[in-house]
Amino acid sequence: MSASGGTKAIVAALGANLAIAAAKFVAFAFSGSSSMLAEGVHSIADSGNQGLLLLGGKKAKRAATEEHPFGYGRERYIYGFLVSIVLFTIGGVFALYEGYEKIHDPHELEHWYWPVGVLVFAIIAEGFSFRTAIKESNELRGQQSWAQFIRRAKAPELPVVLLEDFGALIGLVLALGGVGLTLATGNGVWDGIGTMCIGALLVLIALVLAAETKSLLLGEAAGPEQVAKIRAAVVDGETVTRVIHMRTLHLGPEELLVAAKIAVQHDDTAKEVADAINAAEERIRAAVPIARVIYLEPDIYRESAAAAGDDPAKTPGGI
Repeated sequence: MSASGGTKAIVAALGANLAIAAAKFVAFAFSGSSSMLAEGVHSIADSGNQGLLLLGGKKAKRAATEEHPFGYGRERYIYGFLVSIVLFTIGGVFALYEGYEKIHDPHELEHWYWPVGVLVFAIIAEGFSFRTAIKESNELRGQQSWAQFIRRAKAPELPVVLLEDFGALIGLVLALGGVGLTLATGNGVWDGIGTMCIGALLVLIALVLAAETKSLLLGEAAGPEQVAKIRAAVVDGETVTRVIHMRTLHLGPEELLVAAKIAVQHDDTAKEVADAINAAEERIRAAVPIARVIYLEPDIYRESAAAAGDDPAKTPGGI
């Protein structure tokens, strides 16, 4: 994901959420709708989340230091994980609590036109934000389904904004349904039920985000296409004859570590091997530009070691 694309989607979501939050709190003040209060808190939480994503992106750009020699790229994953926690606690749990209170102590809505008007406005604004996130995501998604894109994306910002905006739109529809049923029946319980549905939705989205960002924090390998490109780039057929084994790791969304043991000819000189490694590194960076940290170890390929298994710790000359 390009930094500009992610930032554009985040800023669009931030602007929409701030405007929507203000409108929702005004509607709550006039109508007393718990759905409006829950949605207002939801929008405040979303605005804070976009702020966290922007902060994470800024911190991730810091240069590497002796204490952190691989840089700070994973800051974006950390802040993405914080977003899931904020969405779960402030958004989801608060909405569940507010809905429970409203069901146990229902009351009629006052000035119903406020929540209805704000919800319609919010749906339009969230739709604009969601459209921006979809447009930015489509430039990177390729042939992947949306589920695959969210699962496999190495940059957390666009999946987070996509899920937030999707959840916000569904939440607004649920809130509109709760308000509408309350007006139609005169029973404020429906407003509480709509609020609890919003809370359940936010908790579910937060859990999905937490699972995905946790995987990124633990460290994910390059995608299959990138791995194939790296393997093809390493081998030149002359000095480097094959990849014995290889490991890749994302140090950040746009920085990849490549560590590989490569097979060289047994009678090559040290200079020939060094030149071959340097050339292989250039080919890797040309094939996969985000491969910025590369360690290649030369070895002699042995069939007997390869037959022992694929564990690089146990088969230094195998595959």
